[in-house]
Amino acid sequence: MPVNKLMVQMGIPMILSMALQAVYNIVDSAFVGNMKEGSEAALNALTLVFPVQMLMVAVGIGTGVGTNALLARTLGQGNSKKAAKVAGNSLFLGVIIYAVCLLFGIFGVKAYISSQTVDPEVISMGTGYLRICCVISFGIIFFSLFEKLLQATGRSLYSTIGQVVGAVVNIILDPIFIFSLDMGVKGAALATVLSQMASCTYVLLFLFGQRPPIRITFGGYQLKVVRSVLTVGFTSFLIIAIDNGMIIAMNAVLQRYGGPGQGDILITCCTIMQSFMLMVTMPLGGITGGTQSILGFNYGARRPDRVLKAQKYIILLCVSFTALLFLFAQLAPHLFVLIFTREPEYVALASRAIRIYTLGIIPLGIQYEIVDGFTGMGVVQAALPLSFWRKLIYFVSLFAL
Repeated sequence: MPVNKLMVQMGIPMILSMALQAVYNIVDSAFVGNMKEGSEAALNALTLVFPVQMLMVAVGIGTGVGTNALLARTLGQGNSKKAAKVAGNSLFLGVIIYAVCLLFGIFGVKAYISSQTVDPEVISMGTGYLRICCVISFGIIFFSLFEKLLQATGRSLYSTIGQVVGAVVNIILDPIFIFSLDMGVKGAALATVLSQMASCTYVLLFLFGQRPPIRITFGGYQLKVVRSVLTVGFTSFLIIAIDNGMIIAMNAVLQRYGGPGQGDILITCCTIMQSFMLMVTMPLGGITGGTQSILGFNYGARRPDRVLKAQKYIILLCVSFTALLFLFAQLAPHLFVLIFTREPEYVALASRAIRIYTLGIIPLGIQYEIVDGFTGMGVVQAALPLSFWRKLIYFVSLFAL
């Protein structure tokens, strides 16, 4: 298929899918931010919980990206038998990932939240929310893996439908659990995990239906395949993990910098700012991630002409998308902030933060394309340093100043 048509067919569903992934956090934050009592504490709790949530997603996506890259290259080489083993081994890794999340949810959640704040109300809310998300995390973990399997076989549309199903379920259940059943933050967590399970179930039924897009071979654990998946996937995992580490560090600094009372205001505004950035980075990940399989397949098939053509289209899409969001962030950020709060102090501070934080999003889009492009072709030694320079060297150094 012509590259431009192929990118529309595979890229747009993934852009929508990743944008809907961001909706989960934004919807929860918007609803708890409008609670009659404890809304500020609830937003702070979700801020502290968010890095761990994204870390779970990062592990699932990282494993899925590694699977996607290896699977696409294997299919490009015409080796369907090895592709079936790759898919089976990735699901084995999913079981291990869920076991780790389950143990953390039972034994480690309270210790983590308590290390981030001394406010008993925030500790209680954060612990209740995160424990539910960790213990019932199999929905998001396996959906992340199933999504990449579909993407690698050119069935991105079905993963997007799964995301739509989950987003709709989340929007319906949030007000019911939070307000009607008066469950507060725990209700938001329950709505989130149930919607993730709905997404996972839909994709599962298609993946193992009468006409599956790929045969999956179970029971054949192969260290070589697992190592290949983890080697490529580790880059994507580490990139998201570094982001979450920066958020944890930022929250700690803001809490001390702001002083009594003021620190909570800064963290709440930081939550809103991060929610906006999700609407930038997640669709960007959809643009670049949705085309990874195109790059991987053609790289495996030894078609450099199609690889280069695809990269040109990806850069154009990234720049166009980030330019539109840049204009919105500079001209009308308050429209986004009003979703969460109508307090004038919060609206002014969060709007200013969004304007400043988005000054570099256009070159950020180009970097996403380069990193994910190298990852899709399995050239991890080139992808990882690019993210390290931006996130660890520049960001941390400037933030420390």
